[in-house]
Amino acid sequence: MPLRPAESVTTAPIVAVGLVGGYLAARETGVRPVGGVVLAAAGGYAARSWVAKVGPAGAAALGATYLLSFGLSHPLAKKIGAWPSVLTVAAASAATAWAISDRR
Repeated sequence: MPLRPAESVTTAPIVAVGLVGGYLAARETGVRPVGGVVLAAAGGYAARSWVAKVGPAGAAALGATYLLSFGLSHPLAKKIGAWPSVLTVAAASAATAWAISDRR
């Protein structure tokens, strides 16, 4: 199955699914690397579109935001709980992807 053209992919939902789906996959399987695979697959697919839409520098900034969101979800979870943390960082990362890349 061919991939859609990179310029036509809306990445905000992909980012959200990567973060939420990665957490859910790790939680349900009990194998954290499975969550990492989901996170990486979604991030890679989104990055393909980011490069096409906003160039390498913009893609690097969005990729850093995505990974920072993942990293921040862990200490945030200790303060507000796992699901609220994951949903918060997923929403923030998706909003950033939309604002910088998708709304163009």
